[in-house]
Amino acid sequence: QVQLVESGGGLVQPGGSLRLSCAASGSIFAIYVMGWYRQVPGKQRELVATLNGIGSATYADSVKGRFTISRDNAKNTVSLQMNSLKPEDTAVYYCNLRTMIRPTYDYWGQGTQVTASA
Repeated sequence: QVQLVESGGGLVQPGGSLRLSCAASGSIFAIYVMGWYRQVPGKQRELVATLNGIGSATYADSVKGRFTISRDNAKNTVSLQMNSLKPEDTAVYYCNLRTMIRPTYDYWGQGTQVTASA
C-alpha cells in the first residue's frame, strides 16, 4: 500500500552533520503525518521528529536546536537535517508515515544507520 525508503545515513565525527531523506510511494489517500524515529538494539524505538502537512513540527527534547525536519508534500518526502551530532545520536533511523484517519496506521521504512563516533 505504502512504501518508505530512507537514505543518507552514515558515519560521521561527533559535531558533524548528516541529512536523511525518505521517499514515500504507493497509494496514499488519507491525510498523514511523516516523521523520524530511531532505535538502538535492546531499546525501544523513540520519536525524533514529526511534521504534519501544514508545517507543525514536533521534536524530541534531546534533538531540539540541532535537528530540523522538513517535508515536501507534493513529492511525499520528508528529510531530517542533523547538525552537531553526538555519540548518543547513534542509532538506526526509521522513516514513519502515520495516517490520521481512524483507525490510524503506521508505515515504516527499513531504516538507515547513523553513527557519530570518533
